[in-house]
Amino acid sequence: MKSSSGPKQQIFSHLAEIAAALAHPHRIEILELIAQSERSVEDLAERIGLSLSNTSRHLQVLRRARLAAPRREGKNMFYSLVSETEVVTLLTSLGRVGERNIAEIDQVLQSYFRARDSLEPVSRLALLERLRDGSVTLLDVRPADEFARGHLPGALNIRLDQLDAALGSFTQNVPVVAYCRGPYCVLSYEAVAYLRARGIEAMRLEDGYPEWKAAGLPVKI
Repeated sequence: MKSSSGPKQQIFSHLAEIAAALAHPHRIEILELIAQSERSVEDLAERIGLSLSNTSRHLQVLRRARLAAPRREGKNMFYSLVSETEVVTLLTSLGRVGERNIAEIDQVLQSYFRARDSLEPVSRLALLERLRDGSVTLLDVRPADEFARGHLPGALNIRLDQLDAALGSFTQNVPVVAYCRGPYCVLSYEAVAYLRARGIEAMRLEDGYPEWKAAGLPVKI
């Protein structure tokens, strides 16, 4: 007779808790946000567009699954990732499985993302080499507070709505590589499309700041 409570089954039970914690789009979005840096419950609620109570409930689920950890400062509660590298890798793997196996995801990628940028993105290692020889301008299009808490070395922080006024910041004949929160962050796609329409050679980084940091590559904090 097979045991229903053996060591393997116990491990699978805990893994199922992690999978259940990921089974809501708001919780995946929360993980994407705290992968940038630690955030307060109030900040997360505002960025996602949820009430404080709903945001807190989602955070409690992530906390019980050991994906997010709280820190109290006075009356405020802040959350950050637990085992940052592993959680970012988990989210990346989830995205890859979805892209390969779910037709609806591929349709969104084709109709929105690839319609704005069908070129092959720049890999992390290729960007690192270009940064070392100074042959690229690096553009971070995330909000200023996220940039201030950590970014790739040498990056310019210019929001999408500031690009027109900042076109003079880009050196002629030096390609621009843009990045933001991750592989599905629309900001870098929009930035690349905007710059190309104005005659500036522009490409995307293959993912974003959390993946770069999780890979152990240099960051500036």
